[in-house]
Amino acid sequence: MGGMAGIGGIGELGELADDRVLLGRTSTAERVADILRTRIAEGFFPPGTRLSEDSIGGALGVSRNTLREAFRLLTHERLLVHELNRGVFVRVLAVEDVADIYRTRRLVECAVVHALGEPPFDVDGLLAAVEEGRQAAAAEDWRGVSTANIHFHRELVALAGSARTDELMRGVLAELRLAFHIVDDPRGLHEPYLVRNQEILDALLAGERETAERLLAGYLDDSRTRVAAAYAKAVDEPDRAEA
Repeated sequence: MGGMAGIGGIGELGELADDRVLLGRTSTAERVADILRTRIAEGFFPPGTRLSEDSIGGALGVSRNTLREAFRLLTHERLLVHELNRGVFVRVLAVEDVADIYRTRRLVECAVVHALGEPPFDVDGLLAAVEEGRQAAAAEDWRGVSTANIHFHRELVALAGSARTDELMRGVLAELRLAFHIVDDPRGLHEPYLVRNQEILDALLAGERETAERLLAGYLDDSRTRVAAAYAKAVDEPDRAEA
């Protein structure tokens, strides 16, 4: 795939070194994994990138053993893959993975909305995410729109008040962003869902849980079709160019 490259020089990791302060006094593998997970989700390490232990460990100021444990955690979350005698790489999803991620999202997100109980619902987080997306679109920051969309759905799941569900969706949505980073038309991919997020929010504000659930199910079905098709095209074109 044309866009896949290794992370070589430490200069490329200067921004990552700024995250060292997030580690605090206890440089645990979990905190390192949190930083790398965020950076992967943001596209700082694109799919197919080889992660250098020396460069990343130096940028974050952590030991090789700590970094390897963080890599192990993220491999378990399906964000990284370890290739024998080659190293650790940011995972490149298969098209089937994208469809499976959406099946998981539909099961979890619709179940959360279905079980909300009686209104009013605590939608402050959803309101903030919708406004975040609106501002990003006004600035034509389509990656920012994607981030706001992820925030919307994390906040939606957070309505369940379950740390386990939050953790599950954090991994699922981070994995989904591996697909987003390969698609060439982020505006076409993300812009239509600004309106649909607002519609779901409006239904919840009105206390119409069943309407919100129906809108969400349609949203996720349509998004699965669009994202899977766009991703399949994106991963197929480089392969044909190299043939």
